[in-house]
Amino acid sequence: MEVASNVTEFIFLGISQDPGMQLMFFALFLLFYIVTMVGNLLILLTVFSASWLHTPMYFFLSNLSFVDVAYSSATAPKMIAGFISDKKTISYWGCVTQMFAFHFFGCAEIFILTVMAFDRYAAICQPLRYTTIMSANTCIVLASLSWLGALGHSFVQTLLTFQLPFCNAQVIDHYFCDVHPVLKLACADTTLVNMLVVANSGLISLGCFLILLASYTVILLSLRKRSAKSRRKALSTCGSHFTVVTFFFVPCIFIYLRPSTTFPLDKAVSVFYTTITPMLNPLIYTLRNGDVKHAVRWLWGSKVSLSEKQRR
Repeated sequence: MEVASNVTEFIFLGISQDPGMQLMFFALFLLFYIVTMVGNLLILLTVFSASWLHTPMYFFLSNLSFVDVAYSSATAPKMIAGFISDKKTISYWGCVTQMFAFHFFGCAEIFILTVMAFDRYAAICQPLRYTTIMSANTCIVLASLSWLGALGHSFVQTLLTFQLPFCNAQVIDHYFCDVHPVLKLACADTTLVNMLVVANSGLISLGCFLILLASYTVILLSLRKRSAKSRRKALSTCGSHFTVVTFFFVPCIFIYLRPSTTFPLDKAVSVFYTTITPMLNPLIYTLRNGDVKHAVRWLWGSKVSLSEKQRR
């Protein structure tokens, strides 16, 4: 095949080509996106406003909420617009930008979830040394390393993909620009790139997931010596975190820890870590966390009181 040096756009097949299903998906995913934005922005506002939430745990939770806002916005608006568009297209540089943003914020979420597990380990297993271990400087360093690591990962991932030449085939069998569907369009041997992608994305996901499992195993073992009340509180917090981790990491490992092959199931699996997890994060952390619920009620009460005073 002749390599096309003037590829200007790609075409998405999307989740479904059925007009009736597309309208249903438009309403459903628009609702998901609105819930994601409102929930995560509410957590950001709550943590910022409530002084008693200015602790390491909620510092990382606010980082997670910011990531979810940006991560969801990397794919959802384009996908939602595609449901009511006749032609689902994205420019070449738009595809590059989307892939970079998606992997940047996705990898940042992986690292932040891992750091949050370390924070819970320090709080539960090293309570007397917790304030020393998780000092303000330590939290800033861990958050900065998470963002820098995600930046390096995304830069390498995007560069590996788009340094390849592309042919006249421009149809991406997906609803956003991800590595495996885009690599299928390349007019070159992608064996080495596939191996590097697995090492870059797959092993990061698997490695962090194993670290998370190890940390939770240690936490559970340490809880055997605690009182029933302490166990319930710790299990509630860790249960929320582990629910998020499962919904996010298992689909990621399924997608990225394998060679560049695509299955019909991939689109449905991708929905979990691109749409469902960012939406569930604020719901899980808010509904299962007494401090956050109290802060939300306090914030709402403050707004109501302020409104009443302004009316007077």
